[in-house]
Order: sequence, then structure tokens, then C-alpha cells
Amino acid sequence: MKLLVIEDEQALRENITTYFNEDGNICESTVNLAGAIDKLSSYNYDCVLLDIGLPDGEGFEVLNFLKKAMKDEAVLIISARNSLDDKIKGLNIGADDYLTKPFHLAELKARVASVYRRKAANSNNNIIFNEITVNLQGRTVEVNDTPIILTRKEYDMLLYFIANKGKVISKNAIAEHLWGDEMDMHNNFDFIYTHIKNLRKKLLDAKCNDYIGSVYGIGYKFKA
Repeated sequence: MKLLVIEDEQALRENITTYFNEDGNICESTVNLAGAIDKLSSYNYDCVLLDIGLPDGEGFEVLNFLKKAMKDEAVLIISARNSLDDKIKGLNIGADDYLTKPFHLAELKARVASVYRRKAANSNNNIIFNEITVNLQGRTVEVNDTPIILTRKEYDMLLYFIANKGKVISKNAIAEHLWGDEMDMHNNFDFIYTHIKNLRKKLLDAKCNDYIGSVYGIGYKFKA
């Protein structure tokens, strides 16, 4: 998972990030409300660990921001405040769970896994990568909420790229994944270039960032 820890208490913040990073996750952190909004404006996360008592404002503002920006990060509030009013407020405006300090890191990990599973189960028809939303059930694609029309191969290729974002994919791997035995009918990989060129043009025409890059002599890379 990719997590964001919003916590101004240094020792706790460092303990949490170290704990989750050592478990194979990507865990980033920030110490205040301004830093949180900046990161959430620029990046997507699977789960946000949110302290509501921040030095420059209420952590509840993070929940309001996520709602206005229509982002779907799971949010677990971690707070020393244990009043019922704070818990109800947090849960009512978008938090998925509320854990009162002090807590054991093992319990925090279990809570994070639980809210992430619930979130994933509720949104498993959509794959979201930055401004791109792929609806698996309807086989549709939107860029910044604007539908784009893709051929079946372009759609399958986009899914394959997103699933392997950040990795260099050989032309042979793309051909085998998308065409299987049919690739033997082609003398070269020019047909792959044609499909990628068309997919890239449709994404760019929809004001999408340019994620598809060529790796000379090897294949392609979808930038993470």
C-alpha cells in the first residue's frame, strides 16, 4: 500500500513510517495541514493516517478537502482526543475509522488493512490512476471525468500499462499479453507501435498527462 501519515509528533510519525516501510509499503509523511493538502493535491494514496490536532489547523479539513476533490483515499484518524463528539464528527465527514492514542502499531496495522479492504471492496469496479478512471464492468475510460472512446485492444493495453506502471515492458511481453498466439501472424512489432500511438494520442487529446514513454531497444514504460 501507499500511505500518507499526517502527524506532528515526530517520534510517533517516524515510528509509524518506519514500521510500515519495513513491511514493504510506501509510507510518506507530513507534519501539518498545509503539507497534507499539498501532497494530496499532487499524489494518490491507498490510505491516510490523520491526526486531527495539527499545528496549523484542524485535521478535519483534510477530510473536507478529500470530499471536495472527489478523492477516494481511505482515512484512519489517529488522535489523542477520545471524546465521542470528535469520533462522530470524523466518521460523519468521511473518516473510515478512528483510533485513539496511545495504541500499539500492530493494532494500527490491522485497522489500516481493514479499512483498505473495505474501500477496495466498495470500489473494485474502478481502477483509478491519477486523472484516468477505468470502469472494469462497463469497460469504459474517463480522463478528468471526460469519457474517451478506445478500441478493445487500446483498452486492454491501457489496463496492462496501469497494472505495470513504473516497469519497463518489452514489446514481446505486450504482444504476448494482448494477442497471444495471434502474434505469430505478424512479422514484426509495428502493429504494437500503431496501437500505442493511437492510445497515446487519445489520452493526450483528452488533456491527460503523457505517461507512455518508449525505452530504446526494449519497449515501453508507463510512468508512475
